[in-house]
Amino acid sequence: MATTALDWSQCSAVESIPGKVSGAWVFKDTRMPVSTVFENFESGATIDEIMEWFDVTREQVVAVLEFAARSLDAPPPVQQGNH
Repeated sequence: MATTALDWSQCSAVESIPGKVSGAWVFKDTRMPVSTVFENFESGATIDEIMEWFDVTREQVVAVLEFAARSLDAPPPVQQGNH
């Protein structure tokens, strides 16, 4: 997985609360870390399996996938002063 840090605060399907799952980004109103979705996809799981195993909705899973995909499509930052 790419090491680029995503600004998850811009994704409405997730939240990070100090003291809840060590402040990790989780699906709103759950204790399920967003990273679990990506780890399971890397292992070959489907959206339906993730929904069943972790009690999240399709909308939640799709929201984080679309957010990550949009972040990957973002242009790289323009570097100043390299002439």
